Amino acid sequence: MEKRRKAKIAVISCTHSPFTPPETQQWLLNTLSGIPDLTHFGHLGDVFEAGAASVHASSAEYTHTLADEYEHAHNLLKSIREVLPDGCRRWINTGNHDDNLTTQDPRRIPRDLRGLVHWQKHPEWGEEFRKWHWVPYEKSSKGVYRVGQCHFYHGFDCSMNSDELEGLQMIGACGWIPFSLTVRGHTHRPVPPTQCKRTSKIPLPYFYSNVGTCGPLKPSWAKRKDTSLWGTAMVIIECVWDKPSRIYGKSWDAELVVMP
Repeated sequence: MEKRRKAKIAVISCTHSPFTPPETQQWLLNTLSGIPDLTHFGHLGDVFEAGAASVHASSAEYTHTLADEYEHAHNLLKSIREVLPDGCRRWINTGNHDDNLTTQDPRRIPRDLRGLVHWQKHPEWGEEFRKWHWVPYEKSSKGVYRVGQCHFYHGFDCSMNSDELEGLQMIGACGWIPFSLTVRGHTHRPVPPTQCKRTSKIPLPYFYSNVGTCGPLKPSWAKRKDTSLWGTAMVIIECVWDKPSRIYGKSWDAELVVMP
C-alpha cells in the first residue's frame, strides 16, 4: 500500500502590524517552537493595519507611518520564520487590510503611488516579504491555499454565522470535496473545528474553523463593536498531504489553541 505523506500545519491571522501586542508575539513564538515536525505555517492575512489606505478617520492610535508598519511586520515575520523548521512551507493569505494598499480605489492609495508602496518592493523591508508565498485576496479558489482536504483563506463577511456560510461557499468554489475543512480569520472570533449543518439535525460532510486574531483585543477604533468574543488563537492541523481526489474519508485532525 502506498504510504501517504502527512502534513502538520499551524495557522494564525490578523496581526495588524504595528499593533501586535508583545505578549502575543512571545506566545506565538513559544508555541511554534514547541510544535515538532511542522511542515506548513500560514498567516491568514491582515499582516498590516494599512492605516494609510483606510477610508475611515484615523484614531488616536495612529501615530505611526506606513514604513513603521512594514518594519514591524518585517521583524515579526522574520522572527516567525527563524523558529520554523528548515523546509517548512510558508504562505500568507492577503487580507482586506493588506489588499487596501494595492486595490484600485482612488479613496485609498493614489494610482500613481501603488507600485511604490507595495510591501514586496520596499528597499529595506521587502526582502523578507518576498520569502513568503502570498495568496491573493479573492473570493474564489484563487484566494485559497490548500493542503489535502484543508482550505485556508482570509475571510470577507463578519456576520455571526459567516464562518459556516462563507466556508461552504469557498468549499464549493474548490469543487465540493467531501470532508473539507475551511480555516479563516477576519472576524477576530476564534471558532473550533465545527461540522456544517443543513438543519439543526442534518449534518453536512464539511467543516469550518476560525483562528481569531493576533492583534489587539480592545482597540480604540472598536469601542462601538462587540469584542467580547474576540480572542487570540492558533489552529494546529495534522492531515494527509495529497490530492483530495485521492483521499477517502476524513483525513485530518485539527485543534484550536487559545492563548491563556
